[in-house]
Amino acid sequence: MREQTDRLRLPLDVDTTATPTRPVEAGPNAPNVVVVLLDDMGFGASSPYGGPCEMPTAQRLADDGLRYSRFHVTPLCSPTRQALMTGRNHHSVGMGVTSEMATPLPGYHGYRPASAATIAQILSGNGYCTAAIGKWHQTPPVEVTPSGPFPRWPMGEGFDFFYGFMGAEMNHWYPQLYRGRYAFEPDRLPEDGYHLSEDLVDQAISWVENQQAITPTRPFFTYVALGATHAPFHVAPEWREKYAGRFDAGWDVQREQTLARQKELGIVPDSTELAPWAEGVPRWEELDETEKLVASRFMETYAGFAEHADAQIGRLVDALEEMEVLDDTLFFYLLGDNGASGEGGPRGTFREHLVGHGVQDDTADMAARLETLGDPTTYAIYPAGWALAMNTPYPWTKQVTHLGGTRDGMIVRWGNGIQARGEIRHQWHHVIDVLPTILEAAGLPHPESVGGVDQQPIEGTSLHYTFDAPDAPDRHVTQYFEMVGNRGIYHDGWTAVTRHGIPWEMVDTRDRPFEDDRWELYDHSEDWSQARDLAERHPEKLAELRELFVREAEKHHVFPLDDRVTERENADLAGRLDLHLGRSTLSFGPRVGRLTEDAAPNLKNRSHVITADLEVITGTSGVVVAQGGRFGGWSLYAVDGVAHYAYNHVGRDLTVVRGDRVIGPGRHDLTVRFDYDGGPPGSGADVRLEVDGEEVGRGRVPVTTAYYFSFDETFNIGVDPGTPVVDDYLPVRNRFQGLIHRVRFDLDHVADPGELRDRVRGPMVHQ
Repeated sequence: MREQTDRLRLPLDVDTTATPTRPVEAGPNAPNVVVVLLDDMGFGASSPYGGPCEMPTAQRLADDGLRYSRFHVTPLCSPTRQALMTGRNHHSVGMGVTSEMATPLPGYHGYRPASAATIAQILSGNGYCTAAIGKWHQTPPVEVTPSGPFPRWPMGEGFDFFYGFMGAEMNHWYPQLYRGRYAFEPDRLPEDGYHLSEDLVDQAISWVENQQAITPTRPFFTYVALGATHAPFHVAPEWREKYAGRFDAGWDVQREQTLARQKELGIVPDSTELAPWAEGVPRWEELDETEKLVASRFMETYAGFAEHADAQIGRLVDALEEMEVLDDTLFFYLLGDNGASGEGGPRGTFREHLVGHGVQDDTADMAARLETLGDPTTYAIYPAGWALAMNTPYPWTKQVTHLGGTRDGMIVRWGNGIQARGEIRHQWHHVIDVLPTILEAAGLPHPESVGGVDQQPIEGTSLHYTFDAPDAPDRHVTQYFEMVGNRGIYHDGWTAVTRHGIPWEMVDTRDRPFEDDRWELYDHSEDWSQARDLAERHPEKLAELRELFVREAEKHHVFPLDDRVTERENADLAGRLDLHLGRSTLSFGPRVGRLTEDAAPNLKNRSHVITADLEVITGTSGVVVAQGGRFGGWSLYAVDGVAHYAYNHVGRDLTVVRGDRVIGPGRHDLTVRFDYDGGPPGSGADVRLEVDGEEVGRGRVPVTTAYYFSFDETFNIGVDPGTPVVDDYLPVRNRFQGLIHRVRFDLDHVADPGELRDRVRGPMVHQ
């Protein structure tokens, strides 16, 4: 025994002073990097860019750094984010549209190739600590499930830490979040003072504080992508009330005021004109008094939402300064991932998904609810007229490849790396240029291989050369744009653009041949804002640029073009992967939850039967199974022992089928028979509610949801997290009080009650 013990002892001649193994270390002058990205904020919205939304943090950073007057993004969320993360054009990395609109085609499949490593992967491999906080919107929705796969989640894309949401938008009062790979529910509610923007910045500050306490010698990369100012406009009343009356003069006057301020600031030349007004959007003088009242309140709410978001970024900046790392931090403040959104349509809406399904909100109804705007009962987005004003001086909005959809403000501060203070840079740049800029600042080459995978070329151009050279000639001289059939090309000071669709006509099925689209031509040496179309005067130049667009589009996998918008948000219509393809029956246990639209059973536009095998006591309440929330979804639940089924179409049309008796204690089958009419998507349905095969209620759903229930809320067994589908139960705190054995879905037919009862108690497997 003693011999064995002696063998385990450290030999006396071992050198215990040997250098320990260390991870890869960053270069001695590598800066910390912070990238803050706001959502759906146009060029002319923020005060540093002449806009009406007071953003003192953005102004503070601009005063200590640089403002860029010709910085560009793609016209939509996911594509800009993937381009930012990879330094490649969005089609080059498969993100031609949002992740919810992906199709099987090469430029649109939504799966980042391993040959296009992210900023986080490159920096983490070179000694950086990395964190992503806020909106992600780059993972295929079918993979946003508890079973993954996880390589395309933030922590699979190079980030050490993630806290935020995975989809396009999020309710700021009742968010459904993730911490790492795991679903996370905030422990506070709106009545406790909770707001998502504040929570996200709290998490960012906490992460940096911990990183600095533990590994202060390692630089950090922190990516903070707020949900603001994307719909829904959620903000406390005191932020909205600060702007009371400021927008009563309307969006036409606001455009003029913003342009005048932009000229004073030197953001645009004195010769800049307002671009032409978008067709289909009313002028302010065309609105009646009620419409003006509602429209003004929308803009007051948006401005308060924007300022509140900026105030949170201010807390992050203050924290970095208190930790004495601010001047060592290369700080990018991107004031938008696309232009301001016109997706609210001519009137705006208190229920965004209403407009998303091609239905305009009712102005009189909105006027009656004005005091609620911004609170948890609303899911608002402003009228397109305000989007045009927030994109001053440029034409059009988000989704469109004109400058209103593609030019945003960007502020860069690096106290110890940029000598200039409070200056403006007019060089032409694009979001794909951020990654190579960071690599140059960190002293890192473009990687040839990452994780053993050869890398495709980084397509961006570093803007590092502009930091201390205000008059340096442009280096990014050619850039294509494409989004849902809208196209554009920039080359050496000229742009050629064509608008194929109208952003608020997202369910437009008219025949619109691409060859009929009219191209426009602009010379930016004389026309800063795309105000004077030269297509008829210079047809040869237009032909040259159109040919260049085709070459660039072929190079980056843009073709074939696809102009569908809302239709592509339905996985069946888009041709995306269906996790449940070929299964006519699905069975779920009591703990299944947080399934996105693409991962949940697809109950849209089809007949189906839901059967829940339950055990209850007298008076049991709570949610058995639900999908979506207050602004679109359905729910099977009990109130004081009575079975209920609610169908909520886009937050406007609510059908509730109530049982006619209390369910007695014991084990029961609770069944919903949803008999779809057939016909076009969105047709009506008859609903029957049964307990143990006996009908206890019936109703008629006059119109069903054709394309999607919700971007931000999910499918869950035993609870309805977030907002409630129906106000018969409380938000969040509505867990079923009985015992759920399983919930079974039978699709496309209405089976015999006895057959269903036998099948629901069979093995819990997917067939």
